[in-house]
Amino acid sequence: MVALALALIPSPRVLLLDEPSLGLAPGLVESVFATVERIGRETGTAIAVVEHKVRELLAVADRVYAVKLGHVVLEGPAAELADDVARLRDVFL
Repeated sequence: MVALALALIPSPRVLLLDEPSLGLAPGLVESVFATVERIGRETGTAIAVVEHKVRELLAVADRVYAVKLGHVVLEGPAAELADDVARLRDVFL
């Protein structure tokens, strides 16, 4: 949370997050994702997240781009992709 706060001090238009859930207890992961969602909603900051916890990210994301070996292999609104389990499985497994 401190790292997020420090990143927001200069009021960035874009915030890049690499694995914000890495090493956190499950309860804290939920809190971090809720905070990231709130930051985007309340500040209008565009947020790009690289994350291995796909389900948690889909719950708070607006749009998803899955990149494999440098190529976008899946993209679309997070709400639609969250409902397409077969497609997600093909990309991530």
